[in-house]
Amino acid sequence: MRHYKDIIFEKPLPEAIRRLGLLPADMHFHTRHSDSPTRVRDALKLAARRGIGLAITDHNQVGGVVEAGRQNIRVPLVPGVEVSANDGPHILLYFYSTADLLDFYRRHIEKNRRNGPFTAIRLDTQEILDRREDYACIAAEAHPCGYILLNRGVQRCVAGRCIDREVFSRLDALEVICGGMARSHNLKAAALATAHGLGRTGGTDGHLLHELGGVVTCAEAETVEELLDAIRARATVIIGRERPLVEKAVMGTAVLPHHLPYTVPILQARWEQNLPRIKRFIKAHLDG
Repeated sequence: MRHYKDIIFEKPLPEAIRRLGLLPADMHFHTRHSDSPTRVRDALKLAARRGIGLAITDHNQVGGVVEAGRQNIRVPLVPGVEVSANDGPHILLYFYSTADLLDFYRRHIEKNRRNGPFTAIRLDTQEILDRREDYACIAAEAHPCGYILLNRGVQRCVAGRCIDREVFSRLDALEVICGGMARSHNLKAAALATAHGLGRTGGTDGHLLHELGGVVTCAEAETVEELLDAIRARATVIIGRERPLVEKAVMGTAVLPHHLPYTVPILQARWEQNLPRIKRFIKAHLDG
């Protein structure tokens, strides 16, 4: 098993990290504006208490970032969104300004959303990456190796020939520690980032308040802008651990009620995402 000096699978200690002159930030966290029961104010208060930055990355939603901006709580806040692409991957977009995030949302996400707010929008990965080119932002692929039984990772999509391998050259970073993934998948993501010369991010993919800060992206930075610059420059250190299986089950139970009302559009999106793979499978067997 390869070891990476800038990827550390240990519990983050924010105070010790800050003493080293680094800014730690959880770069992947959800609120009640998408499929989490966590209130924005509670997340901000905990981040402030722990001394970490926070990227609110709700699924195809930006209301959590807007609400956070109205709170009088001093936290390094990264304006972000997790965009669910029509062809499978989840793309984390981190903007240098909330104004740019809101403009991108109104122009490209809102009008392409399906009936289910957390399901894939009607834009493929390449289209999303095309449209982000007009903005100052960082594009990082969330959980690149995907969740079991779900076509949600860019590497799974490339391996399944749903997306061309060229997509890696259009990303700024990969999420190399995702709190919801298995260690083996995170190590594969780290290897992918190295192979393609990409920056590294880490985040909990948290939905419950206590998960906040379990994985952090660290950089020599004092501002959000400097943190994002460090990601682009491949100058980050990622520290954190994956959640135990029991905690993953608890999180899944908390998230499920948010998804149940949208079962039909979710299944429709899943069918569309997997249709190319099904067609290739049928064609291969007919040709054989």
